[in-house]
Amino acid sequence: MDTTTRILIVDDEEVVRLSHLRTLASDHYNVEAALNGTEALRAMEQSPFDLVLLDLRMPDMDGLSVLKAIKQRWPESEVIIITGYPSIDTAKEAVRLGAYDYLAKPVGPDDVIKAATAAMMQKKWTLQTCEAGQDGGQNFKYRFPWEN
Repeated sequence: MDTTTRILIVDDEEVVRLSHLRTLASDHYNVEAALNGTEALRAMEQSPFDLVLLDLRMPDMDGLSVLKAIKQRWPESEVIIITGYPSIDTAKEAVRLGAYDYLAKPVGPDDVIKAATAAMMQKKWTLQTCEAGQDGGQNFKYRFPWEN
């Protein structure tokens, strides 16, 4: 089984896409980029991504519309909104639509790595919990980290 995390960066600014690509490129992350919402959805149709870093304001489709489409069609994909135009209203709407996180630009490399890592940990935990619950919870026992 391939354990490489697939990440899609969606931003209409080339400098932002390249910066995030360089920041996240590693043996554990397969990172691709799209310059708008239409390209992002096309890429998701080819092979869904584990994580999408999504700009809020883009010329063809706004990030909230792309987020909504992703969460409807690929609910297991985590989405982090990254925007240069943060507001309480768009943050609340992004979370309501299923975004894992909402970051305001400028975003440093450490912030991107931390958010991506946390989103992937959440996804892994969610998938494990869902798999554990397939037997109706009969064989599932939560253990605290300090329990043996």
